[in-house]
Amino acid sequence: MVADRMRWRRRIEQLDPARDHEEIYRISAGHEFPWDYTRALEFALFRTYCVPSISALLDATGEFRDRPQRRYDDTQLLMAELAAHGYDSPRGREALRVINRAHGRYAIDNDDMRYVLATFVYDPIDWLDRFGWRPLTEHERLAAFHFYRQVGLRMAIRDIPSDFEEFRAFKRDYEAANFRYSDANARVGQYTVGLFASWFPAPLRPMARLGVRAMLDPPMLAAFGFRPAPRWLTALSGATLRARAAAVWLLLPPRRVSKLGTSPRNRTYPGYPTGYRPADLGAPAPPASLDERWLRRDPAPEPQ
Repeated sequence: MVADRMRWRRRIEQLDPARDHEEIYRISAGHEFPWDYTRALEFALFRTYCVPSISALLDATGEFRDRPQRRYDDTQLLMAELAAHGYDSPRGREALRVINRAHGRYAIDNDDMRYVLATFVYDPIDWLDRFGWRPLTEHERLAAFHFYRQVGLRMAIRDIPSDFEEFRAFKRDYEAANFRYSDANARVGQYTVGLFASWFPAPLRPMARLGVRAMLDPPMLAAFGFRPAPRWLTALSGATLRARAAAVWLLLPPRRVSKLGTSPRNRTYPGYPTGYRPADLGAPAPPASLDERWLRRDPAPEPQ
């Protein structure tokens, strides 16, 4: 079973992480670690809300207050479309048009966009280093970098480093310079914790809220103004995830069918992707009451 469990890893090692990054990322995120990538990307997005310039815009649109589940589902499914079908496939290009149209409405700083992109690369890597059922290979790490760099170029994000370590250093330096408390951080953070807790039965939601806080590092807790969870719960959360990884290693055979691009129990789009296109996703137009300082005044740049 162990030898068979490594079947996809052997396939990854036969590929080139620069040339074949889409196939490697599709295998890693869809066959090997679909649950882990989903959880890691949830927390990656959560991490971006520690930046006041990012959370202030999200707070001003009201999306997190009024439609947090739909905004979560739109983001998750659009990124899954790119990974499942390829960023230059018909569905991938359609998903990119939706993403670019949504972002193009707002005056978003390029460094903020670069930072969000960087979290998609490195937060899953860090998560899997701690909680994966096996270590990521160097091919998988580099493929994730090349995949999201190409996505970023098609989103017209400028000055994305061409080197893996340079982009990681940008992320680290950006967080050191920009993570700080703001009231907008606190509000968006509370909305997001509430969303995560809503996925559990009502009696379990108070514990779920504590459990989310147990997964946040000290800089995130400080930026949101959250009190740390009890130490015992933080330790238990980590131990539970490591126990899950051991069970996956021992009990689950390799997946024959990728989990990417399928979400049959989706709360907003039941049975996705059946009956849906990427164009059905995405945020509505900015509210009429939105302060003009958040709106882009010049035409959005065309993606490369």
